[in-house]
Amino acid sequence: MEVVHTPVLLQECLSLLSPVGEPYESDAFMVDSTLGEGGHSYHFLTDYPGLQVMGLDADPVIQARARERLAPFGDRMHFWSGWFDDFYRNYPAELQKPNLILFDLGISVFHYERSGRGFSFRHDEELDMRLNPSSGESAEDVVNGMEEKKLADLLYLYSDEKYSRRIASAITTARRTGRIASTKALADIVAGAVPPKYRHGAIHPATRTFQALRIYVNSELKRLPGALHAAFNTLLPQGKLGVITFHSLEDRIVKCYFRNLAKQCVCPPEQSVCSCGGSPCALLLTRKGVEPTAQEVAANSPSRSARLRVVRKLRDAGPERLAGVEAL
Repeated sequence: MEVVHTPVLLQECLSLLSPVGEPYESDAFMVDSTLGEGGHSYHFLTDYPGLQVMGLDADPVIQARARERLAPFGDRMHFWSGWFDDFYRNYPAELQKPNLILFDLGISVFHYERSGRGFSFRHDEELDMRLNPSSGESAEDVVNGMEEKKLADLLYLYSDEKYSRRIASAITTARRTGRIASTKALADIVAGAVPPKYRHGAIHPATRTFQALRIYVNSELKRLPGALHAAFNTLLPQGKLGVITFHSLEDRIVKCYFRNLAKQCVCPPEQSVCSCGGSPCALLLTRKGVEPTAQEVAANSPSRSARLRVVRKLRDAGPERLAGVEAL
């Protein structure tokens, strides 16, 4: 099998989430919340022979590729098909609790290059962008059905697109004469809506539009706070949770939640009696996001915006630790 995707911050993940030297080393259990082609899981299983891994993915196509790649590890590797927030919200009662959890929130290169679902404007494909192609509305549905103001707000909120209103106006004008159904059609509309200087800038003018639509279609930011909280409470004490982010919006959610977990108290200042437990729920193992080395960026350009944050669990967290996180 040809592997398309290269896992980012691999050595950093293997080091910071290592089970070696931990009290659970001999029977460590890890959940790879975003399995993809299985790159991180492959190396964890290779480097730590006693480790068992459960791999989650919402896309049955890419999970089938991971099954093929990870087959040599036999019953040390397990699979679950679906969204990670659903998995942690309804954690299987028969499954042992994990010692290690990893989220890699990036989109696999496979989806951009081989899925045929319109994640990239480099290929003229159907405008879909769903990680799970059998559920929810597609990017084509959004582009052709969302009212102009809401579409403009979406582009600005999810990608900080400064020409969001111009782009939304151009899209709504174009769809009056026919349905916008392909990546090339959308990319051309966006390019025609922005000033020439922006059109010929360092990145393609449709980059932010495509990012915003992908985030919206897959509810990426909406899923994240609740998934992090449920995952953290699923961890066994002294277990470790690591998250790799790729853009500022999701990184801000992770950073804020991890900081809340590490605070001694998160009760409002005006509250006279502490109700949150008065002690930290987690220890920050990364004070700031771990970035890829220059060598990794040179060898794998998609890693350039990656950030890894890791915490160690001390105790369960109450809902108050989500304060200020869900509103981001």
